[in-house]
Amino acid sequence: MSSSSVPDGKKLVRSPSGLRMVPESGAFHSPFSLEEPHWVPDKEVPRRFEVCDRGHHESRHHCRRCGRCFCDKCCSKKLPLPRMCFVDPVRQCSACSLVSQREGEFYDKQLKVLLGGGTFIVTLGTSDKMETMTCRLSNNHRYLFLDGESHFEVELTRISSIQVLTEGSSPGGAGSRASGLLVQYKPMGSQDSQTLRLDTAPDHKGAAQWLAAMHKVILIRILLLLMLILLLSLVCSSQ
Repeated sequence: MSSSSVPDGKKLVRSPSGLRMVPESGAFHSPFSLEEPHWVPDKEVPRRFEVCDRGHHESRHHCRRCGRCFCDKCCSKKLPLPRMCFVDPVRQCSACSLVSQREGEFYDKQLKVLLGGGTFIVTLGTSDKMETMTCRLSNNHRYLFLDGESHFEVELTRISSIQVLTEGSSPGGAGSRASGLLVQYKPMGSQDSQTLRLDTAPDHKGAAQWLAAMHKVILIRILLLLMLILLLSLVCSSQ
């Protein structure tokens, strides 16, 4: 594998799957990023493709997202895969391409909203003190920055749960709307959980848009978990 350094702390890397623009230091990897999978060796591929049951006289390709081998028809789509930092669209199987399409919408729209931030009434732990602060995602996607009269940061990898708060009818119902966020996390250097509550500030439309984008992050995490379960079941059934 060869690489050449480029500005802004990133480097261009050539892998079997294509060109990737990755951080020079692993410490700056986005928590949204995915590791490039190992390709399933040709000798370990079943005599017939498990997805479509075609024989290996068909052209075969490896999906750049899951690393499994498919016939040409089942692995024909080339889509952007920003979570693996590919420069160009790459070949993906039918199942992975559906996930990548959903993620593409997040990168094109919701991620920009999260980086822009929203204004909230912030309460930390059981304190009665509330402060108006701007909450935004850091440029490297690793922290939530909260800025007001004070400033503090929450590292995303130390968040154990995120709940979108709603008001109106039942959560998710037609009359409900996102009104805040409840975050459970462990501060740096501590093993004790801390609660962070963000409520939308009056007359701040940006806060509602920011919450909607964060809700999309949660939905994508659930979708990825379901896809992982599906892929594991396919692998087990082929053995």
